[in-house]
Amino acid sequence: MSSSTDLGMPSRAESTGSPAESDPGTGRVPTLPEGEKLTKKDFTSDQEVRWCPGCGDYAVLAAVQGFLPDLGLKRENIVFISGIGCSSRFPYYLDTYGMHSIHGRAPAIATGLATAREDLSVWVITGDGDALSIGGNHLIHAMRRNVNLTILLFNNKIYGLTKGQYSPTSHQGAITKSTPLGSIDHPFTPVSLALGAEATFVARTMDSDRAHLTQILRAAAEHRGTSLVEIFQNCPIFNDGAFQLLKDKDESTARIAHLHAGEPIRVGTGEHARIVVRDDNGHLLVVPESEADPAHVVIHDPSDPDPSVAFAISRLDDPTMSHMPMGIFRNVTRPTYDDAVRAQVQGAVQEHGGPADEDDLAQLLRGANTWTVDGTRPGQVEQTLDGEQTDGPTAAAGNALADEGERAFAE
Repeated sequence: MSSSTDLGMPSRAESTGSPAESDPGTGRVPTLPEGEKLTKKDFTSDQEVRWCPGCGDYAVLAAVQGFLPDLGLKRENIVFISGIGCSSRFPYYLDTYGMHSIHGRAPAIATGLATAREDLSVWVITGDGDALSIGGNHLIHAMRRNVNLTILLFNNKIYGLTKGQYSPTSHQGAITKSTPLGSIDHPFTPVSLALGAEATFVARTMDSDRAHLTQILRAAAEHRGTSLVEIFQNCPIFNDGAFQLLKDKDESTARIAHLHAGEPIRVGTGEHARIVVRDDNGHLLVVPESEADPAHVVIHDPSDPDPSVAFAISRLDDPTMSHMPMGIFRNVTRPTYDDAVRAQVQGAVQEHGGPADEDDLAQLLRGANTWTVDGTRPGQVEQTLDGEQTDGPTAAAGNALADEGERAFAE
């Protein structure tokens, strides 16, 4: 009895045109047959997970494996692409398609894949070093273009795989193997960078908050366009406790500013509650809620097309983590790069009467604006320009040019 394996390949008959902007990020990805459901086990590969004991990557992996079944997508149509770093081992541990690519280039590779295959849910796994140092250019342009990708940026504020050098997110003064006297670099804030590039979905969460992490992952996957999710992730070997103040139950309540659409941005509870307001100069401040002027209280609106307020919110934090915004900063709709490219291609195909055949290819290769080189001696060139054949330079002209070069070299 013969059997077949579904490779998740696209079907021309299934494509009906470009998705609407309101479609979810997975709107063109094949779903499971009705009644069929996958589990966490289905997304767990047979590879041994190899991270240091206590690494925050374990928690993120478990959350992703547990969340993916909720999407209801075929595993063959889910792809994880990573760069280089500890977190970039992710594709090995997920039973989906994946690629462990090259340093910093995962967004570029994912852009090509998402553009060529609208039937795939494409995820990028990267870290603060991989994404913000060597890969910074690829990251900002993927977000600027609004490619339909979900990017998970693991931020542990250190280079872990290369054994403890400072990264683009390490705080000033950080003592590391490459900054023994303390880092003098001003660090990036990943969500601020993403908002500056006008990414259409920007969020922040934490490895140890499973419920919040899963909620953010779901929202990111549903978004059509580039979703950038910064995940605070602990490195127990080279930067242990970097986010401990946000993980301690009492401290976290007093420091985390949870972002909820349509609500004020609050930090703390009870008599110690603080709230975000806008002062007379337009700046955002965190003040005791009991002293806040209701007319100046900021109501969070992630759907605001202007990213400037979301950017200002992302700057509320300071090195002491006294008020750390967590949640969805921005979630807006804008046409995606890959949808637009496919629409252009489809329009060109229709305008020319259908897909190209071998005769079209031959005409392209031998058509106008081509040059045919015939012979081996200099100057023996037969030119074809705009479909008209002309006499090319003579052998004598070619030899004269060579002689002139020899004289110039001799001088």
